[in-house]
Amino acid sequence: MKIGVVIVAGGKGLRAGGEIPKQLQMLGNRRVFEWSVEACISHPAIAQTVLVVPQGQAGTYYQTPPNGLKITAGGDTRTASVLSGLQALQLSDSDIVLIHDAARPGLSHDVISRLIEAMATADASAPALKILDAVKRQSGTQLTSVEREDLYRVQTPQTFRYGRIVGLLSNTDKTYVDDLAAIEASGGTVKLVDGTPQLGKITEPGDFRTMTHLLAPVSNVPRIGFGYDMHRFEPGQNVILCGVSIPHSHALAGHSDADVAWHALTDAILGAAALGDIGDHFPPSDPQWQDVDSAVFLRHSITLAADAGYTIQSCDLTLICEAPKIKPHREQMRQRTAELTNLPITSISVKATTTEGLGPTGRREGIAAQAVAVLSAL
Repeated sequence: MKIGVVIVAGGKGLRAGGEIPKQLQMLGNRRVFEWSVEACISHPAIAQTVLVVPQGQAGTYYQTPPNGLKITAGGDTRTASVLSGLQALQLSDSDIVLIHDAARPGLSHDVISRLIEAMATADASAPALKILDAVKRQSGTQLTSVEREDLYRVQTPQTFRYGRIVGLLSNTDKTYVDDLAAIEASGGTVKLVDGTPQLGKITEPGDFRTMTHLLAPVSNVPRIGFGYDMHRFEPGQNVILCGVSIPHSHALAGHSDADVAWHALTDAILGAAALGDIGDHFPPSDPQWQDVDSAVFLRHSITLAADAGYTIQSCDLTLICEAPKIKPHREQMRQRTAELTNLPITSISVKATTTEGLGPTGRREGIAAQAVAVLSAL
């Protein structure tokens, strides 16, 4: 008996956010689909693995596929893509095939082995989680309780005899909720094995955070990032520092509101989470950021860090300038930064220094800022 796997990765996957399909986005140290591919090609019982990708995009997934993996193009529907993957396998009717969704990256050898074992006494098998929460059906403003006894959340891979699933999917124009439904409709027997939270499906943007915690948990060691920025003076009557408007003989020049302090802090947060820099996310060449409040940049950096599994714990900002005087405004600057970062004010440090007349800031040509941010795992 041979065992093969079809991994379906041909969907658009745009509901999960991002500019590329969810299966191509990074999750930990690899792309989403690669988690499933590696689990399958490394399992000792699996002889063949087929990855189904959109037409003409094989090179986007692999320039050189790993040993044990074959890539084939999918169709216009999920059923068509599954059939394409099945037809790429070289199996007999009595052999076993697992059909898996690449958007479920937490596939393990243990789950694969239990699914194969279950096929000894059933026509199909699948991992499932028993529903433990209360279940309600909503109609308008009315709710009706649904008995949850014997209700399950069914995951993938779903496992079949090769000949039977090919025949069922090929000879119908029905749209099935999943491949298992074809077996159910034909009166076949199904055995459910224990599923795992790691086999949850990535559908919405927040699912990446959940899967990161489950599959690629970040270290509890604090992450430290350093940021630096400088803006020159231009004609004006005030400068914006940490969201506070401070009267001055000049303004700071910049594509946004030129809040040099929050720009440095944004870079420090992005640096601590290894997410690039402020220019990567808010390029100055993009007109949409003209005169924008720098609070937008700072909030976005905090959100990006959270998506990567980190939260800011404290920050230390140093303003470098001859004027204006920072101390009279320091507490207000700390308070505004605390509000934006959702930190206690005791975790926000703002201080200032001069360069004793040396360099651009010493010549009163502008203001520089340094920032250090400390992040920890969520």
